[in-house]
Amino acid sequence: MNTTYFKETNPVSLAERYRLEDPEVLALFGSHPAAPGAWEDRAARLDAAAGRRADPRRVAAAIRDYHRSLPPSDAVDRSLTKLEQEDSLVVVGGQQAGLFGGALLIYYKALSVIQAAKEAEQRLSRPVVPVFWIAGEDHDFDEANHANVQASGGEVRRVRIERPEGPRLAVSRTPLTQEQWASALQELASQLPDTEFKPGLLDRLQSHVADAPSLSLAFARLLVDWFGGQGLLLLDADDPNLRTLEGPMFRELIERNDDLEGALKAGERVVLDKGLSLQAEIAPDSANLFLHHEQGRLLLHKENGRFIDRRGHVSYSCQEMQQLTADHPDLLSTNALTRPLMQDYLLPVLAAVLGPSELAYWGILGPAFREFELSVPLLLPRQSFTFVEASIVKLLDKYSLSVQEAIEEWETRRTQWLGEQDEWQLEEQFLQVKEQFKALYAPVLDTVSQLQPGLAKLAENNQDKILDQIEYLQSRSSDAIAKRHEASLRQWDRIRQSLTPLGKPQERVYGTVHFLNRYGPGWLSLWESVPFDANGGHRLVDAAAAI
Repeated sequence: MNTTYFKETNPVSLAERYRLEDPEVLALFGSHPAAPGAWEDRAARLDAAAGRRADPRRVAAAIRDYHRSLPPSDAVDRSLTKLEQEDSLVVVGGQQAGLFGGALLIYYKALSVIQAAKEAEQRLSRPVVPVFWIAGEDHDFDEANHANVQASGGEVRRVRIERPEGPRLAVSRTPLTQEQWASALQELASQLPDTEFKPGLLDRLQSHVADAPSLSLAFARLLVDWFGGQGLLLLDADDPNLRTLEGPMFRELIERNDDLEGALKAGERVVLDKGLSLQAEIAPDSANLFLHHEQGRLLLHKENGRFIDRRGHVSYSCQEMQQLTADHPDLLSTNALTRPLMQDYLLPVLAAVLGPSELAYWGILGPAFREFELSVPLLLPRQSFTFVEASIVKLLDKYSLSVQEAIEEWETRRTQWLGEQDEWQLEEQFLQVKEQFKALYAPVLDTVSQLQPGLAKLAENNQDKILDQIEYLQSRSSDAIAKRHEASLRQWDRIRQSLTPLGKPQERVYGTVHFLNRYGPGWLSLWESVPFDANGGHRLVDAAAAI
């Protein structure tokens, strides 16, 4: 597949500076995957700290058990066997589930995990397994319950499942009915344009939801469809079998919660001292843990030596929290800042694939990793793509636009093109008329002001009304030109709706199903030929050359 890099015009974010190997930002993380010997050094650290992690055989058994609820795959079985080996390492990435696979960026993250694992296995000559965790413990159902597609008319349409009434439970614990799934599939079918691939796509999606699974489980089944042949292992962060294995780390996070808070605050100061912005400021006395409760997933805080939620539903002593880790570890849950620590305890994480916001979160975690005798894994920026369809390539050529111009300067270039279609030079003519009118009217203004001061304001209002009428005529004339070129302007709109739908990056809006419906299963195999880049970056994919 042919790809070219999109040049970032303002590389000032922490994530972009890290990607470009800015030494000041690298100091927050300790290393960079493009640095000589970085992979080997990380592997050696993991080998030395093997005794600090959960039992790898029990972890592999839990993941194997989870995969029994997913479509079978020989490549997945081979990855599970590799994971059981003592010298096995993993590359991980994760994301909240997404309806019908969610946005393209999820697909690209899983792809990045697989590519990085293959690269690392060749580099280190030892088993490296790709693992994708699904954030089923998250309770923001509105982040997971939708997918966007482009309808036949070119407009973006959102297909969604509404959250059931009641407490905001974790997504993996939110029950859905067959009626809800049937309605969502019907809505998807009505919005997707008719293609030769549409019936097969809808049938496969139906097969995944026939038993009315949670969003997380349906999402996992789809990921196995897409990536099972490449050996991607899946786990749900809310899996009770994994929770049991995480108990010792939860106990340490609870017992040393003040140390955790101090380390996170120290990480914040380091980031701020470098003149960087925080992704989100840590709330005072936050425990950085959640508790699953009948009233929903509750964020815990510390008050007078107890772990409480702000709404007054729970209040636990440290000892009672410790007892939960033994008796009911499934009631406990990490947040965005403690999940990386738990991940490193659970798995031999050689590298983690992160999006820009995640990298910003991780910027403060160095002191916390050290506080708990862990070390920050190699951090791989998620690969980012814009898929430039063949029909869009033709339109770009027609209007002499580069993809970069179409993404960054669409409004300016469209206005410029439309102005070039004005063979009558209307803008210049109307500007000249307005200037001439002002010149002719100036003596009148001066005369009536001298005649009676109160008439000055009336004269100015009169002038403004006449100018407004000239402006109105100019606007209607411009509309007439646009009307003459309506078909071409629709093509300009098609360019924008494809590359930057809703004014956002393509990968953050359109679902993967949008392109599967257009190009069929063969579209998935195209991505296997994309070369791996440890630095990530935004690449443009020329579909005309790929399909």
